[in-house]
Amino acid sequence: MKFFFPDAHDHVDPEFDFETEATSADRQLQHSDHYAHELLGRAPYDGLLLSKSIVDGVTGKSAKFTTAQRHRLRRLGAHQFFRVSQLRNPEGGPFPIMADCGAFSYIQEEAPPITIDDAIEFYQTCGFTHGQSIDHIIADFRPYWDEHGLFGDGVPEGVRYRYDLTLRLAEEFITACRDRIVSFVPVGVAQGWSPRSYVAAVQRLYQLGYRYIALGGLVPLKTTQLLEVVRAVMTSVKPDVKIHLLGVIRWEHLDELVRLGVASFDSTSPLRQAFLDSKSNYYTGTEGGPAYAAIRVPQSDGNLQLMRRISSGQLVSEKVRELERRCLDLLRAYGRDKSDAGLQELLDALDAYVRLIDPKKSWRAKHERTLRDRPWERCGCSVCKDVGIEVVMFRGANRNRRRGFHNLFVSYERVTSAVQQSLSKSEVS
Repeated sequence: MKFFFPDAHDHVDPEFDFETEATSADRQLQHSDHYAHELLGRAPYDGLLLSKSIVDGVTGKSAKFTTAQRHRLRRLGAHQFFRVSQLRNPEGGPFPIMADCGAFSYIQEEAPPITIDDAIEFYQTCGFTHGQSIDHIIADFRPYWDEHGLFGDGVPEGVRYRYDLTLRLAEEFITACRDRIVSFVPVGVAQGWSPRSYVAAVQRLYQLGYRYIALGGLVPLKTTQLLEVVRAVMTSVKPDVKIHLLGVIRWEHLDELVRLGVASFDSTSPLRQAFLDSKSNYYTGTEGGPAYAAIRVPQSDGNLQLMRRISSGQLVSEKVRELERRCLDLLRAYGRDKSDAGLQELLDALDAYVRLIDPKKSWRAKHERTLRDRPWERCGCSVCKDVGIEVVMFRGANRNRRRGFHNLFVSYERVTSAVQQSLSKSEVS
């Protein structure tokens, strides 16, 4: 199983000064910043994934790439743009970079606002190794619609329209790819509302000539529903078919997904949890070890709640900054001391600072668990070795994104371990 990481401008300043909170004087975004594979010294994923909608935007939604970045991507190609030209896949070919159209960005539209020509031009010009057909997401999972037959009266007209449209676009896409002799591998996208409908879509894509097929629309599914779909598809496909899970993985069921034969998946969850999760910001263990809450020390000049209370006169800015600095000083001292001698003093300071933002909030138990266990000291990734306790501070993009890179490192180790164990069991049996 291969892990593709969807890029969304995820890079950090390698010269960031944690003491002064200052970026390097000559910093140029994307040019001088480092991606995860550069900061870590090796890629914590088997490939990248990039959505056309992120680069070029779609109806009503602006692009996340600037005009200059869009031109540079097309001029240099994806491998030079992401600086992975020197990386190779295990089979010896170029580092895999897959592209799709970003169907979630136009899910509310009647039809995809992207043409076959648009997609092929983007994939071909940027030099992607894999390019996905245009799809239209089916947001509902309703297996009971099949009670009167797979395509019977129980299936709403709008759902059947998206299903048929996705398959028609896949047919037009692979035909155009053959006519133009494209340099990328066409990947057919399947949508569905039930295990049976996904199986039927995959079988139709196989008939059209696809040997790499992505299952779309899985992100909202509950774990049991996702596994139902994957099991049904994997037991029905031919041995020469590769199945990709679009935008989703269930880490707790990684071993089963490997055993079922899923070829690849993409997910941003390891990076996103570094920012968004309330208690599982820092991953540990290749076998799915415990996750930890990051230590919250909001920036006094960047936290909206603090800034509002200061501007309204409820708080004095000098006192806020003094407490903020005390928390940071105590954290760094704790990281250097290698003992728990100053732990209670540190927790008291953190509690006092957190209460400035929300008097009813307490992170003490979560903070104490993280600080007592010192997980960053046991990690072998270059991020944790280089920045130490800074990696578990929930504070600003340059720290939080580094923690996300650490999470990618741990997640990739999990995938690699699961694949190796599965191969070992297969050899024994």
